[in-house]
Amino acid sequence: MGIKVLKFGGSSVADGIQLRKMKSIIEADVDRRYIVASAPGKRFEIDNKVTDLLYLCKTHMEQNLPYDQVFQVIRDRFNAAAINLEIDADLEIHFEEILTNMKKGCSKDYLASRGEYLSAVLVAAYLKVDFVDAAGMILFDDKGRLLFEETDNAIASKLSGHKMAVIPGFYGTEVDSGEIRTFSRGGSDITGALIAKAMNAQVYENWTDVSGFLMADPRIIKNPKPIDKISYKELRELSYMGASVLHEDAIYPCRLANIPINIKNTNHPDDPGTTITDKEEPDTKIVTGIAGSKDFTVIAIYKNMLSHEKGFVRRILMILEDFDISIEHLPTGIDTVSVVLSNRSIDGRLDEIIDEFRAQLRPDGVEVFEDIALIATVGAGMNRRTGVSAKLFTALAEANVNVRMIDQGSSEMNIIVGVQNTDFNAAIKAIYRAFE
Repeated sequence: MGIKVLKFGGSSVADGIQLRKMKSIIEADVDRRYIVASAPGKRFEIDNKVTDLLYLCKTHMEQNLPYDQVFQVIRDRFNAAAINLEIDADLEIHFEEILTNMKKGCSKDYLASRGEYLSAVLVAAYLKVDFVDAAGMILFDDKGRLLFEETDNAIASKLSGHKMAVIPGFYGTEVDSGEIRTFSRGGSDITGALIAKAMNAQVYENWTDVSGFLMADPRIIKNPKPIDKISYKELRELSYMGASVLHEDAIYPCRLANIPINIKNTNHPDDPGTTITDKEEPDTKIVTGIAGSKDFTVIAIYKNMLSHEKGFVRRILMILEDFDISIEHLPTGIDTVSVVLSNRSIDGRLDEIIDEFRAQLRPDGVEVFEDIALIATVGAGMNRRTGVSAKLFTALAEANVNVRMIDQGSSEMNIIVGVQNTDFNAAIKAIYRAFE
């Protein structure tokens, strides 16, 4: 039928038991030809992810502390899987190379990437197919930004000579220096999407430990409804707001090439999962999903006759750029502009930011709302139905949740509300009940 690209998450390659499931999935379909491997995740609740252990090694190196025991734990995990599955792979060569580079003071990105590297080496040997390194194929500039076109060409060129291959996710290399660069955590999703795009795949299968997306967080809503189909646009909104099954940046390459993404469960491979396409289905449902995140700060800037003042928003953006802070949302009124920032990006500099606003903008007033949670209610059908907003805000009022901020996207596909962190769970429950 066509090429299928598969990405297996950390839980899917955590140990020998999971690797056997992975092999059965791959061998069940001859079109499954390119496999992206993550670093091994947790095998049980109190276990450690291999990537976390590698970061711990780097911390020990920086503090001039012994790291041999931590690295031995990593070594033992890979060797145990190889012995358990009778895999013919000489992992010692790779372990020694990593240790040599650690002694030379290797970068954090290099060390963090070795979990995926070792995992892909092991999986390739287990499947008896080619191992193809992501180094020299996933390409970054010297600021760590992905070079999309160059990467697309490099993948197509490098993989064209391999009928089937295993590729490590999460990392690539700088074009000029050849240094290892990593994506943010969960970046193996992006690697898989880039390979699917470059190889013109029929579908990109993302295998994890859940059977696709749910309408809401199961830690908050008991047995939320599964989402069988969702559009790229809807998923982008939900992923950005905290729905964490798929890395938000993994959507773009597949959307660009119109490649469906199928979220599947390694432990229940017959479950249909969630299919992500460019097709919106507004006639079948109003709300597709609800997602949110805590810990934001809203800075409301008031100035009389603001609507007549040119360049005001530009100056806000320039001030925040100087602080290396990006805006999450920018709700506006006739005489007000509110900037929504994540607390993590503020990093204790709130007073400094407000001082700059006052000095450069000369506002009539500045008000700060801290400990804000943002909740997005997303659905392609929302802009074609009357009463959606009324239903949402009535539900919040009946749950005694005070709304501190409202923002609706220009696509009219989502409504974002800001509430106090303490009202986060209650608000999601209220919205879910209203639209379930």
